[in-house]
Amino acid sequence: MPTTLVIGGSSGIGLAAAVRLSTLGDIVHVAGRDPRRLADAVGTHPALLPHELDAGDADAVAALVADLVEEYGSLDRLIVTLSGNEGVGALAELDLSTLRAAFEEKFWPTLAAVQVVAPHLAPGGSITLVGAVTARVGMPGTAGPGSLNAAVEGLVQPLAAELAPIRVNAVSPGYVDTPWWDMVPQDDRNVLFGEIAETLPTKHIATADDVAEVIVLLATNPNRTGTVVESDGGAHLTA
Repeated sequence: MPTTLVIGGSSGIGLAAAVRLSTLGDIVHVAGRDPRRLADAVGTHPALLPHELDAGDADAVAALVADLVEEYGSLDRLIVTLSGNEGVGALAELDLSTLRAAFEEKFWPTLAAVQVVAPHLAPGGSITLVGAVTARVGMPGTAGPGSLNAAVEGLVQPLAAELAPIRVNAVSPGYVDTPWWDMVPQDDRNVLFGEIAETLPTKHIATADDVAEVIVLLATNPNRTGTVVESDGGAHLTA
């Protein structure tokens, strides 16, 4: 059975991808820094194997990977789904220290995880990253997250060429209804999502499972490498 490591797999898109791959027969290890979310994830999906992990701690990531390699010999899939949407706002008001912190939470841990895991992936294995639509569309006020997600997505083609036959891809979501939005009261969120949906060609706000379906395709399809696939409801057409 394929062995998969999902970093950022305790909730949202990462958890949805982990569950899908587990259903397909993978041995799926999910790593996240929130023990409560990990416990909830495994309580609902007991086939998942949890690891409390701060993805920004390179030594901890290396130790986890070493343990998995000792147990399985190699890994087959790495999926990295880290959040980092800080730094939204007009250029004149952009807090560079906040944006630096966002890079520390998303870009650097993503690159470090790939660097640690890649030597231990089986031939034909895969790496799947998660960026965002802000990387490639001109939305005012998104220079911060746009640069962050462009950095993540910018890893795909050079790494796909360098690491072949390991495959490297990314998915680029738009608006997704995940726990990231829990800071917004539910009634306000419903209104906001309704307004956003009306601007999208699909008239649909994605679920985590919508995006996870694309991640699983990229992680498992042997003919896909070096691609960034949009899963944004057509936001890149209208922004």
